[in-house]
Amino acid sequence: MLRALYSSASGMEAQQMNLDVIANNLANVNTTGFKKTKIEFQDLLYQTSSAAGAQQGGGNTLPTGIQIGHGARVAATSRVFTTGEITQTGERMDVAVNGDGFFEVQMPDGTRAYSRAGAFKVASDGTVKTSEGLTVLSGFQPIPVGTTNVTISGDGYVNLTGANGKTNFQVQLARFINPAGLESIGRNLYRESQSSGQAELGNPGENGFGSLEQGFLEMSNVKVVEEMVKLIMAQRAYEVNSKAVQAADEMLREGSNLRR
Repeated sequence: MLRALYSSASGMEAQQMNLDVIANNLANVNTTGFKKTKIEFQDLLYQTSSAAGAQQGGGNTLPTGIQIGHGARVAATSRVFTTGEITQTGERMDVAVNGDGFFEVQMPDGTRAYSRAGAFKVASDGTVKTSEGLTVLSGFQPIPVGTTNVTISGDGYVNLTGANGKTNFQVQLARFINPAGLESIGRNLYRESQSSGQAELGNPGENGFGSLEQGFLEMSNVKVVEEMVKLIMAQRAYEVNSKAVQAADEMLREGSNLRR
């Protein structure tokens, strides 16, 4: 009975973490460039009372053994980097990545982070910034004062028109061999890790990199209906595990009453 209590408790703890992941996904349903998180479970150690194939004497062997598990636990949480819905905004500095790739930004400590949120702004000195004021790298050059028109093509060429004539430059995107291994640091940012591998830079629209869409933003890839179904399943699983705890407790109580 004690095994049942601990196994059920581990199931309740796992489902509580599952609920936390689902709640975070739903909270960010309207977050630009947000990538939903999925949770993965695994069973715990098993106690083997009788191994399959054990000799029973007389040349007989057991076709199956006796193994009792000890519950479940969360094995991992990973990001799902499918492309979210591309929504038109009409803002000239809003840029969406349609496909694989990240924008590279500079953190206050000088390190680099990566983002799918392309809601960029132009600072007073012409530097391209994120909504939080972080400098956008990825080959973006300052926008000169007096620029009257900015166009960004799908292959990353930025064409500027102003008092000094026309100029252009090309931006690049970064990608990783294992984007699910990126470290999430909040604020729509990810940091490179040993699991993700090093960033590979490339031109948009080439060699598998996504293309750029000016005047558009990539929204969250969270699907509300899908998350609500997961929410119901997590709630039911939690309830079932709590019922198992109650059943084990009642059976223990009945066993204790046998001496009376």
